[in-house]
Parts: sequence; structure tokens; C-alpha cells
Amino acid sequence: MPPRLNLYGASRSLAIRSRPSIASYRPRISPVVSRRAFADEKTPRGPNEGQVGHVSEEAGDMSKVKGETGPDLGQGTPVQEILERDEKSREKAPEIVKEEMEKSKSQADAADTTSFANLLALGQLQNISTGGHATDPVNIGHKFGLPDLPLPSDGNLKYRYDPVVAQVTTLLMRHGKLSVAQRNMSFILNQLRTAPPPTTNPARPLLPGAPPPNHLPLNPVGYLTAAIDSVAPLLRIRSLKGAAGGGAALQIPVPLGLRQRRRQAVQWILDAASKKKSRGSGKGQFAQRFADEIISVVEGKSSAWEKRSLVHKTGTSARANLMKKTYRRRM
Repeated sequence: MPPRLNLYGASRSLAIRSRPSIASYRPRISPVVSRRAFADEKTPRGPNEGQVGHVSEEAGDMSKVKGETGPDLGQGTPVQEILERDEKSREKAPEIVKEEMEKSKSQADAADTTSFANLLALGQLQNISTGGHATDPVNIGHKFGLPDLPLPSDGNLKYRYDPVVAQVTTLLMRHGKLSVAQRNMSFILNQLRTAPPPTTNPARPLLPGAPPPNHLPLNPVGYLTAAIDSVAPLLRIRSLKGAAGGGAALQIPVPLGLRQRRRQAVQWILDAASKKKSRGSGKGQFAQRFADEIISVVEGKSSAWEKRSLVHKTGTSARANLMKKTYRRRM
């Protein structure tokens, strides 16, 4: 008799392995690949379908683009409009059509002229109603006045240097060496700019309108101008030999111009600066002495003030000689 099968014993000898769960069914949709066939998108036009549109159709398309009202396509285009656009057809047009075109053009010009005249008349009426003139005043002539002719030789718009600086530079020049004089002038202006504010003397005040002493170093050119104009004499003494009788000279005061006054003042300052002792050695000692003399002029310590007062006193005492000079000229 065959042995009895034991199911439990058989199950122990079996190797049980884990099995992954069955994935749920997902439908896969393959993407449609865009392919371009050899066929065109539109059917080709016939032999007579590819022509340019009519004039009215073209005007309608342009009006759509611009957002305007186009022509009515139900009506035909006038012959005049076609001839205005095409010069060759205009030349071959009949004479009646040409006459009609000229009449319409003259009427349009007359309408434009009338409308402009109406606008002009309305503008004149509006000016009269507001209290103005019927016509606008017309200014005849130039916007800016013409200069007087002949033009002056020194009529320049701008100069590179200040007039005082240019004149003093030429007076500082020796033996035609302008570059040396310009170097000395730059040293003088730099010295005036870096020097402490001067202390003025009430007995010898500066020229009226000059800036205060504490403002002078801020503007070295104004510093130099104030010193020269303050010590400049107003006149000079001219001696006429034998005019007083017995061979004696007659002293007559003569007024000086602006450049003459400044030149005399610079000559006095140069004489005083040349008598000073140098405080060191080098090329800039003369410029240093001149700058110190300018400062002493502002402070009232320079000898140029004494020369100025002497000239003015002599001119005051010689005022009576002016009548003698004029009397002799009349004789």
C-alpha cells in the first residue's frame, strides 16, 4: 500500500519568494508627431487669380490697417481718381476728361482760397473784439541792432587775460622776455592769494567800491587791481619852459587816462620794489618783492602814497596856471 502524503511536510520544503504586486493597467497614449506633408496649406491660385487688387480694394485694405473708413466697394472708382494716380493714362485720356479734371482742380483751389480768407477774416474780428488791432504789428528791421561802422580796432568780445594783468605783465617784461614776465606775474598772483588778509590804514583808504580787506586774497586779480587803482594819480604836472616869464617854467596840471594812471602807479611800485632787499635766493625774488610791495600799498605803508599826495598837492596849487595857458592860446 503506497505511503500517505503529508501536505504540511511538503509545504516546508518549498521555497516561498515574495512576488511584486501586479501594476495597475495604465493606457499609454503615444504623442502625435507633427509631420509636414508635401501638400501645401492652401490650394494654388489660378493663372488670373494672383493679380493685384483693384484701386478701391487697395484703399479699403489700407483704411482697415489705419482704422479709418474705407471706400464703398459696391460703387466703382471714378475715372478722374484713376487718371490722377497714373500719369501715362492721364496723357492718353480724352480731352473732355482732361477739361473736367482741370475744372474740378480750379474749383478745389478756389474753395481752399475762400476758406483761408474766411479764417483770416475771423481772426481779425477776434482781435478787434479783444481790443487789439485788425492786423498784427510787424517789426521792420533786425532783431538786434547793427553795430556802428567802422568797427573799432579793439572791439573784441572777450580777452584771455584781465586788462590789468596784461598791462602789468608788459611793464614787468625786460629785454623782450615775455615768458619770464608771465612767470613772475603768476608767482605774484599766487603770493597774493596765499598771503594773510591785509590790515588797511584809515588815513590811506582804498578806492571806493573795493572789496573788504578780508575778501581780497580770495580774488588775487581784484587784489592787484584795487592796489594799483587806489595809489594811481589822477593827473600829472607838465612844465612849460619860459611860460612864466623870465625863463621860468610854468607848471600845468594835465589829467590822465585810465591806462596812464595805472602805468604811473606800476612804475612807482616797481621803483619801491627794486629798492627792497631780497629775503632769499632764486628766480622768484623779484616777484616776491613786487607782491610784498602790493600788500604794503593796500596797508598804506608804501612810498607810492607819498608820491601820489605830492603830485596832487602840486596840481592843486597849479590850478591857477590853467587860465594863463588858455589866455596865451587866445592871444
